[in-house]
Amino acid sequence: MADTLSDTLKKLKITAVDRTEDSLEGCLDCLLQALLFVSLLIPQSSCTAKVANVIAEVAKNECMCIPCMDTGLTSPLVQLLNSKDQEVLLQMGRALGSICYDKLESSKEQFASMNVAEELVKLFKKQIEHDKKEIILEVLSLLAENDAIKLHLVEAGLVECLLQIVQQKVDSDKGHDIAELKTASDLMVFLLLGFESMQKLFEEGKGNVFQRVLSWIPLNNHQLQLAGALAIANFARNGGNCIHMVDNGIVEKLMDLLDRHVEDGNVTVQHAMLSAGVTEAVLKFLKSEMPPIQFKLLGTLRMLIDAQAEAAEQLGKNVKLVERLVEWCKAKDHAGVMGESNRLLSALIHHNKSKDVIKTIVQSGGTKHPVTMATSEHVVMQNEALVALALIAALELSTAEKDLESAKLVQNSHRLLEDERSAPEIKYNSTVLICALMGSESLQKEVQDLAFLEVVSKHRSHAVRDEEGHYIVLKGPIQQEDLTIISIYAPNVGAAKHINQLITKVKKYLDNNTLILGDFNLVLSTLDRSSKHNISKETRALNDTLDQMDFTDIYRTLHPNSTEYTFFSSAHGTFSRINHILGHKSGLNWYQKIKSSPAYFQTIIT
Repeated sequence: MADTLSDTLKKLKITAVDRTEDSLEGCLDCLLQALLFVSLLIPQSSCTAKVANVIAEVAKNECMCIPCMDTGLTSPLVQLLNSKDQEVLLQMGRALGSICYDKLESSKEQFASMNVAEELVKLFKKQIEHDKKEIILEVLSLLAENDAIKLHLVEAGLVECLLQIVQQKVDSDKGHDIAELKTASDLMVFLLLGFESMQKLFEEGKGNVFQRVLSWIPLNNHQLQLAGALAIANFARNGGNCIHMVDNGIVEKLMDLLDRHVEDGNVTVQHAMLSAGVTEAVLKFLKSEMPPIQFKLLGTLRMLIDAQAEAAEQLGKNVKLVERLVEWCKAKDHAGVMGESNRLLSALIHHNKSKDVIKTIVQSGGTKHPVTMATSEHVVMQNEALVALALIAALELSTAEKDLESAKLVQNSHRLLEDERSAPEIKYNSTVLICALMGSESLQKEVQDLAFLEVVSKHRSHAVRDEEGHYIVLKGPIQQEDLTIISIYAPNVGAAKHINQLITKVKKYLDNNTLILGDFNLVLSTLDRSSKHNISKETRALNDTLDQMDFTDIYRTLHPNSTEYTFFSSAHGTFSRINHILGHKSGLNWYQKIKSSPAYFQTIIT
């Protein structure tokens, strides 16, 4: 057992010198196999600390987190918390921390399916030694990043333990007690980030936890004031909870805390108060000269008016607010404040479409800022600015005409349309804006001088059509990555040959970021059909073509033995999978992590 571990470590040392990734990963696998003898992980073993140290180092490699869990290493590691050896405790904490660190969400999901969280809470309740408690809290904090584990920890009684720590340490001025108080209160707030765990602890406003955090607000302890405000902010994410808190006078308590901290410049508490949604008080922060507070205020106001026309109109007609926004739009030393000010200014126009709001913004000198924002490198900000400018042009063009001219709006719009890198929705909204500007004689002349019709015609001429309608190629950004999607609808007869020819035809669009998907009207593997038939010669030729181009059936690659189907033939009584998604082999890791995401695509071939 020890010899196996020793031999593997020697191989690992040699491989580290070679620095070849494949050989290193192979040795890591061997090392993991050596550690399968989990009897090494017992308090009585002389090499327990070294084994835990090795596991911690191995698990730093994210590809080894899941294997470490699959081999059953977590349970014996947790049991080591009963050890009295400080080195064992230290290495055990490092090992568990490495395994559940946030590199792989799937590792936390596996933890959630086990009883590790519950076992840790049980051990935590038994511990009286500070060092052991600190190790357990550190691991619990890492585990709590998963929402399912948050709920497990709450159900296991962790919050009650944390409240007890707070009660015991609140009056202490010792350094380690203050640190433990902060860790406990921070972890409790973190547990409230999970929606289910938050609702469980709220208990319709009658929960012990909710009542306890309320009692922190009037205290003179800065850490507990901050944690209390953040906890209330988390509880306030539910509309019913908000109503309860307003009805029970909790807003007054928060207002009192605001009065205590606005003047003294306490940044963290003011952050928390804004997060708690004290909408009646947010405009008090307009006088703040601290960029972090300004940034938080702007984000809160923008959320306040989202799809709320009445709120947007009320704020948009507030001259002091608009003038402050115009001032902050020029805060080049603080990019976050400048960006949020521009976004809020555009949002005030977008969410209410009020002439009075537009007049207030124009009279305050704010018209030029959406024009500048339209040239931002961020598509979302560009789009928000263009929508706001189109509304200005449609509702109050005569009022804003001179400001739009001096801000060179027409020239900027022309550049957006000409730029091949501009997203499709940006080109569309630029065109809509130009149409709205035609009501101004001077702006219309600028449009005509720049020959906009030629630019628009150029975009229309890009389409190359497939008359039979068997495929379409789309290009667009997803999570800041350019993606090409080739959607196929193959004919019932001769599908394999048709797709093979089609791939040759669209070869210039194929790269590492291309997906080929759709109704192929054929199976690519014998596993794709419920009846046992060999695939045709034409299909084998298609597979060869795909293999040469390094394209693979993503589903089959990720699920090599699964039998899932997308089509049932009533005539033959058979199931088959004829809908496929093909991608480049280099993107397999990305395909595993992909989630749904809003995106805009430009049609290249229809």
